[in-house]
Amino acid sequence: MYGFTAPAATAAGRVRPLRTDHDPLGPAEPPRRAVTAAAVLLPAAVMLGLGLWGLDRGGMWRDEGATFQLARRSLPELWHALGHVDAVHGLYYLLMHWLLDGPAGRGGLPDEIALRLPSVLAAACTAGLVAAIGCRLARPRVGLWAGLLYACTPFAGHYAQEGRSYALVAAGAALATWLLIRAAGAGAAAGRWGAYGAVCAVTFLLHEFAVLLLAAHATTLLLCRVPVRTWRGWGSAAAAAVAALVPPALLSGRQSGQVAWIGTPRLADVEALLRAFAGPSSLVLAVNLLLAAVAVARPRPRPGRLDLAAVAWPLALVPPALLFAAAQWQPVFVDRYLLYSLAGAPLLAAAGADRLAGRLPWRRGAAAAGVAAIAAALCWQLPIQQRERLPTSRADDLKAVASAFARLARPGDTALFLPSYERRVALAYPRDFAGVRDATLLRSGAATGTLYGTDAAAPGLRARLAGLDRVWVVSGPGAGRERARTAVLDSLFTRKSVVRVRGGSVALYVRR
Repeated sequence: MYGFTAPAATAAGRVRPLRTDHDPLGPAEPPRRAVTAAAVLLPAAVMLGLGLWGLDRGGMWRDEGATFQLARRSLPELWHALGHVDAVHGLYYLLMHWLLDGPAGRGGLPDEIALRLPSVLAAACTAGLVAAIGCRLARPRVGLWAGLLYACTPFAGHYAQEGRSYALVAAGAALATWLLIRAAGAGAAAGRWGAYGAVCAVTFLLHEFAVLLLAAHATTLLLCRVPVRTWRGWGSAAAAAVAALVPPALLSGRQSGQVAWIGTPRLADVEALLRAFAGPSSLVLAVNLLLAAVAVARPRPRPGRLDLAAVAWPLALVPPALLFAAAQWQPVFVDRYLLYSLAGAPLLAAAGADRLAGRLPWRRGAAAAGVAAIAAALCWQLPIQQRERLPTSRADDLKAVASAFARLARPGDTALFLPSYERRVALAYPRDFAGVRDATLLRSGAATGTLYGTDAAAPGLRARLAGLDRVWVVSGPGAGRERARTAVLDSLFTRKSVVRVRGGSVALYVRR
């Protein structure tokens, strides 16, 4: 929130920049540097601890299973698959391939831990970057509060423990925002704009909807009335980042059927996202909204000066608003696609708290009081944090289904997946299906460039089941729509027993 000062001449005739006690652009004094480092590192450490807490909550759920099985394929197989499915996550799958099966390996970690650990590390980096933004645009206590608020938000913790790209996208967006602040204060420094554009490009390739970050940054520059040279540098970097996104975006546009399950968003979805950003507890939500209002209700910054509120509120509001508007035409509004916008909410709350603290007589204890308030909010929402670390926090649990199957079936048995995409259970936990034949699989997903492969139709299924005395049916949501295959199964077999677990069931069918 502190502006750029004019240079002053030294006795030797050289020019050096003037700086104030809170000038983030000048060379920091050692004590201030240590305080700033602590304000950045403490939120990162808290986020790391919260991310590691309960990381082994249980088995993969369906989306993590997709990450696991695609990342385990060879590079040619993965490249083939991206031409048919999930091109929007292509860069993330390549990264996870390197971490899971590439030179990095997994260091003997269980599959679930190895899959989720990159998200934990990315979330810790994001918390530290949020703190760094607050320190640079305001003061260390603002950065400390903002970083801790981010780390203690259940929404951030949820995706810090998920083997998907969203936590990495959030880290990339936070880094891009920090680089924007540095580049805007450096005049025409091409190297800084180049770094900003490169980070934006990588972030957009991790998930295409992160491109809406550019609209938030453009809004910030507009509010701060930056000079033409800043617009020129930003425009060149943004154009290069968008150009890098065009080829995969054209490819993923042909795969839009994968998001056909998303409905048109309503106001209830907006409220849910608001609670995810600033709640979800009603008390915490009310306090955060009040502090955000205090942060926004302030005089407009001087031209050319980047202001914390002018950076934070576009980050929190512009991408969700644009995605909500676009979703009225093509439904794509899902909260996890907007995780990267979460960083704006704690920055606003911290800025509002700092403004209020400046009016209090006991300013020296304000930093500690703010940390205590955040700790109290964490304790208040501790039951929510605990629920996030249970297997029931996800839509299903593939390991529970696979374990039930392994307890019941024997090598040489036959499995039938209804619907066919329930084969994801066997792909995520192949050891539990070792020695078991697949009743319908014609060609594997790796061979066909699909997630689950191609299956025999109902007439072919009848021929494959002929001569079998029993078959294990692994069912999940949507099995009732498989009427043709269910009819073939019921004409030849009768159900003898069924074991139901969360997310599916395993039933034994014996010949009539």
